[in-house]
Amino acid sequence: MRSTISGYTRLPKIHKFSVAGIAATGAAVVAVAVAPHAFAADTASASSVKPVAWSAEAFGETQQDALEQQSAAAVTAAKADAGAVAVKAKAEKERAEKQAANRSTERKALEAKPAAPAKPAAPAKPAAPAKKAYANDVDGWISEALDILRAKGIPASYDGIKRNVMRESTGNPRAINDWDVNAVNGVPSKGLLQMIDPTFKAYHVEGTSWDIYDPVANITAACNYAADKYGSMDNVNSAY
Repeated sequence: MRSTISGYTRLPKIHKFSVAGIAATGAAVVAVAVAPHAFAADTASASSVKPVAWSAEAFGETQQDALEQQSAAAVTAAKADAGAVAVKAKAEKERAEKQAANRSTERKALEAKPAAPAKPAAPAKPAAPAKKAYANDVDGWISEALDILRAKGIPASYDGIKRNVMRESTGNPRAINDWDVNAVNGVPSKGLLQMIDPTFKAYHVEGTSWDIYDPVANITAACNYAADKYGSMDNVNSAY
C-alpha cells in the first residue's frame, strides 16, 4: 500500500528506515509523557537489580593469572622435554660405551686366543741309501751277488763262488759250451757258471736280470740251484 505522505515513496530504502526510527522514537516520547508514573515504576524496578562486580582492573588481574599459568605450563613442558632429551642422550651414550666395551672385549679375546698349534712336520723320509758301487770285474760281480744272496738267505761264500767260476768259464760272462751233451740236446751251458736256460729260469733270483749272460744274475741263480741240490756252492767241486 502506498504512503499518503508526499515524497515518501521517492526516498531510498535507508532513508525509509531512518524515518521509521524517528517515528518510533517520537512515539516513545509521547508514551512517557502520557504515563509518567508507569515509566518511573519501571525505572525503580530496574534500579533494584544488583550490579555485577566487574571492572577493568579485575579483568586485568584475571588475564595476568592466566598468562602466568600458561607460562608456568610452558616452562614445565620445556623442562620435561629437556629431561627426555637428556635421558635419551644418556641412553645413547651408555649404549655406545657398551658397544665399544664389547668390541674391546672381543678384540682382547681374539688377541689372547692361543694360536692353533702348528701341525708337526711329517717326518722326512729317510734318503735312499746310495747304491753300492761294485767293480765291473769278477771280484765285483761276486761281491754284488753275495749281497743279494745274503738278503735272500741263500748260502754261499766268496771262495766257493770264485773257485767254480774260474773252473767253468775262466771268468768270461759270455762263455758258452757247444760240445757237451747239453749242447747236443740243443740247450748249451752259458755264462760264468755255465747254466742251461731251463735251470736258470727255474732258479732265477728275484731282483736280478733275466738275461742269462748277466754276471750277477747268472751267479745268484747258480748258487740258488747249488743250495737246493748240494746245500751250498761251497760243496760243488766239479760239474754240477
